[in-house]
Amino acid sequence: MSNKENKQTTIQSPYNFNDRWEVLLENKEFIKVFLSDVLEDYIVKQRWYGGKASKLKYIELAESFRIQKDDEVYYGLILEVNFDESFYQHYFLPIAFVSDENFAKNDRILPISIQNQEGFIIDAINLEAFRKVVFERILTAVPKDRTKVRYYKSELFKDCAYESSRLMGMEQSNTSVVYNEKYVLKFFRRIYSDRNPDYEMSRFLSEKKDYKNTPAYLGSVQIKENDINITIGLMQEMVENQGDAWEYMLVEFHKVFSNLEYKKIDISKLPQAEDFGHLEIRDVPAQIIDWVGLNAFIKIQTLAKRTAEMHIALGSEFEDTAFTPSHFNGDYEVWLKNRLLYQFQNRLNTIENSLFKLEGLALELANEFLEKKNIIRKRFVDFDWTKLKGERIRVHGDFHLGQVLVKDDDFYILDFEGEPESTIRDRKVKQPPLKDIAGLFRSFHYAIYATIFNNMHLYNYNQDHLFEAGEILYQYLKNVFLETYVTKVQSANLNIGYNQERIFLLKYAMLEKAVYELGYELNSRPKWAVIPLKGISNIINN
Repeated sequence: MSNKENKQTTIQSPYNFNDRWEVLLENKEFIKVFLSDVLEDYIVKQRWYGGKASKLKYIELAESFRIQKDDEVYYGLILEVNFDESFYQHYFLPIAFVSDENFAKNDRILPISIQNQEGFIIDAINLEAFRKVVFERILTAVPKDRTKVRYYKSELFKDCAYESSRLMGMEQSNTSVVYNEKYVLKFFRRIYSDRNPDYEMSRFLSEKKDYKNTPAYLGSVQIKENDINITIGLMQEMVENQGDAWEYMLVEFHKVFSNLEYKKIDISKLPQAEDFGHLEIRDVPAQIIDWVGLNAFIKIQTLAKRTAEMHIALGSEFEDTAFTPSHFNGDYEVWLKNRLLYQFQNRLNTIENSLFKLEGLALELANEFLEKKNIIRKRFVDFDWTKLKGERIRVHGDFHLGQVLVKDDDFYILDFEGEPESTIRDRKVKQPPLKDIAGLFRSFHYAIYATIFNNMHLYNYNQDHLFEAGEILYQYLKNVFLETYVTKVQSANLNIGYNQERIFLLKYAMLEKAVYELGYELNSRPKWAVIPLKGISNIINN
């Protein structure tokens, strides 16, 4: 245990409050103490805190409410975190009071004394009793709940009782609890004054459209007051799995690159694939099949089917206006261009200030980016909605291999919250379905390069040759995916536009995604900036 933890364990509480816990949040002095530097110190260390890049100014209590069952009371807090840069974010934090000296030593927020009983305010999610209360409130939810904290459940969530719970761990923006090893309750930490898109999409797909390849919606917790509806929890079935598709593909691609030496493959003689072409597996050249193997292509084909089925479900609604398909129009064009030009300028500033971090191919591609900045900007401006015949639908919005679970020989899609940097309103804007495909293609690209970076010492080829092989593999993966995906969505009459329109939208969205990725890589791991830079170069030069 660190010295700080020892100090926190033995500290004499400077404040004793005579109010009962059940009414403590009515005490203004307690609120003042709780919102002090102690809370700030606690929050900035949490994985789910998304303001680490900004300077925290102060925290206010925007809202509080009880989460209770019978006489067992906990508090849910909506904290408004204000920053020096003149913006704020809202976070959900449930709290509990514990007096056991040995409990939650690493998750204490504030040492305190209540009616002369010393203890600690902690994040209630660490307390099994709290997790049980929330589970049972969802399980016993009644229709037409009119209270401030509203619990909802689907018809699937029945004939069960609380047995156990544990934190899932390893999450960034949220905290998930596993119940009975069968169900998962995701607590949203960063919250918005609107229903969370993950809740909306999950419920729509599994409950209304019976889409099987996403965790079934079981229930939710909402805060409802006047016209504001905040989602703080989403209950879903737990999908038994062998991990996510990102890790799965890293293993598959390592086999592919190991085959280069094992099969003595001359990379320069490998046949090239058409950019954004369509290929059945039987039409993939024998040399490529011999190198890559059938399994990777079969898995890509299955993922394409599940993605197509998701989009078909999302594009088949004609009653709920939040999900009915829409055509392109001028409003969408203005929204898109404003958003992307702002993002592009931000990344341009970042790359100009980061050249000293780069070397080799990454530096070469970064200089190309700067030389061709006007061409890239023009690509974003050249969006003419009048030439587009396809439709826009609600989409996943942040679709990549890490959002897909592998179960046996199948895939399950999850986490519909949308792009982390986007506003809640932007995440719900209807987009061309190909935006999701572009995100997945960028993820393929990442997985190929991550495999090279992580295993360079194992391959008897230099980096340039491995990159060359990786680009060839990437083209074939895209083409096999597109053939399966396009055939399936068109057979279901989902309008994704004519062929040239599809290629335009894919290139546009992939350029957008690569520019978006560039900011993260330059700030966090400059060595990997070569991946989005190569993606940008591929698009602007083809």
